[in-house]
Amino acid sequence: MNIRQLSIFLFIPGLMSSCHNTTSHSTGTADISRKAVRLLTLDPGHFHAALVQKSMYDDVDSNVYVYAPPGPDIKAHLARISAYNTRANDPTRWNEHVYTGPDYLQQMINDNKGNTVVLAGNNHEKTNYILRSLQAGFHVLGDKPMVIDDQAFNQLLQAFDTAAARHLILYDIMTERYEITSILQRELAAMPAVYGTQEKGDARHPGIVASNVHRWYKSVSGSVLTRPAWSFDIAQQGEGMVDVMTHLVDLVQWGCFPDQTLDYAKDVQVDHARHWTTDLSLSQFRTVTGLDQFPDFLKKYADPKKDTVLKIYANGEIDYRLKDVYVRTTTAWTYDAPPGAGDTYTSMIRGTKANLLILQDTAEHYQPALYIEPLGPDSLYAKTLTSQFATLQSKYPGISLEPQEQRWKVIIPDHYKEGHEAHFARVTRQFLGFIRDHQMPPWEVPNMIAKYYTTTKALQLAKQNH
Repeated sequence: MNIRQLSIFLFIPGLMSSCHNTTSHSTGTADISRKAVRLLTLDPGHFHAALVQKSMYDDVDSNVYVYAPPGPDIKAHLARISAYNTRANDPTRWNEHVYTGPDYLQQMINDNKGNTVVLAGNNHEKTNYILRSLQAGFHVLGDKPMVIDDQAFNQLLQAFDTAAARHLILYDIMTERYEITSILQRELAAMPAVYGTQEKGDARHPGIVASNVHRWYKSVSGSVLTRPAWSFDIAQQGEGMVDVMTHLVDLVQWGCFPDQTLDYAKDVQVDHARHWTTDLSLSQFRTVTGLDQFPDFLKKYADPKKDTVLKIYANGEIDYRLKDVYVRTTTAWTYDAPPGAGDTYTSMIRGTKANLLILQDTAEHYQPALYIEPLGPDSLYAKTLTSQFATLQSKYPGISLEPQEQRWKVIIPDHYKEGHEAHFARVTRQFLGFIRDHQMPPWEVPNMIAKYYTTTKALQLAKQNH
């Protein structure tokens, strides 16, 4: 056995206090409590893998087995976990046992030390990781996106079939379902007296419009995020249309067609899609990656007129119909945000009695805000809205209505505004409940399939139209 075939286990009760080489079957020195769920973290190249562990969970073993290739990605992941373990307020207690080597995937399967795989990293490999993990008998919690092209979509169909045959849970991390403005928008859309019925719209004026803007330069858990160079390679990360766009397509399905099972072959029609690039200068690249030069695999994206600028297909727009409702989703990336801003999300869903809007711009101080825009006589609508809103207040105590010119603003107390990072614990607890109950709601799997069909089909069209 040569040195590259050795496994390296790090036992981290707080800081990375112990490091030694051993064989691939060593379990380190930690006490194994054997709780119901035992996590396996596979190739954690994205910071979302660490955010799953920003909280502890009652039914999850504190020993986590990590399998990855050696390099900066695994080091960054372990540093984040260590920071959670050593923070002053509510520190976590994770014990990380790390294997690094070229055969990390097969070693994870051979070792069989856990029963649940967490995936957040290089998206080019992710769908294969999902399928191999399920075939080995592991549940899978996968960060978005599960697929980045139509070939991977077909592999995902196989993965869901495997999960069903082996009674395993495969679930993706849709954090935006836990944003309070999206929750309340969904609740109001389900009130016929307030919203009416969903307007179908048309190609020029869709019944549902949603958009988001993400930033490459951002702070995560109090530190400026260092991104791996491969995250700027659309062959590995995926275009924006198949990456962060998944949140938008998911919110459309979840918010406007709640608890409905969608059939991607019958209910989704992608009509048009387009994509375009965002420029990233070498200076900006240095800031967010810590690297002095573009790696060779990124040079194909260099501006032909200026080789110190990358042109990344980070942006996209999809026009599609979902159950005959016209939908437009748009995603974009910029290098950084205006002062006081971060990632932003906007949404408008049109009902026959009111439009429901989520805005997050300068007027909202870049914080998401929910508005109700009535379409009928205000005096009559105001009485109905006040009466109906009282039922929502009983479910979400403290929310209220503020009348504004030609619309109402939903006032939401701060304790409902958890923030993006806290939503990872929400998703994880939901996933753990599915494992405990040995099932998910019947609409979850077909709707995940419909979501990824929408994004990958749109990418096909965008490339054809380019």
